[in-house]
Amino acid sequence: MAATRRWSVDIFIDEHEDERITHAEARLRTNDRTHLVGRGTAHRHRTTRRSPRSADELAAARALSNLSHELIHAAATDIEQITKKHVHLRG
Repeated sequence: MAATRRWSVDIFIDEHEDERITHAEARLRTNDRTHLVGRGTAHRHRTTRRSPRSADELAAARALSNLSHELIHAAATDIEQITKKHVHLRG
């Protein structure tokens, strides 16, 4: 029988209207208590009338992208600990 694991990602978004910046954090939780965080921001120029939703989407996308790099780095570190050799993973 195949073993099933469940990982979840929560995305937290904070908008700072006065600074015209939206921050996002993507937090990964796994079954083995691994907790990784990716961060992203979206900046809005004062003349841009971008909708709040597009700023949320851009900040969240950047946080998820950062999280994916953190996860690749964690995998490389785990492989290096087992093999005792330097690993370079692309992602």
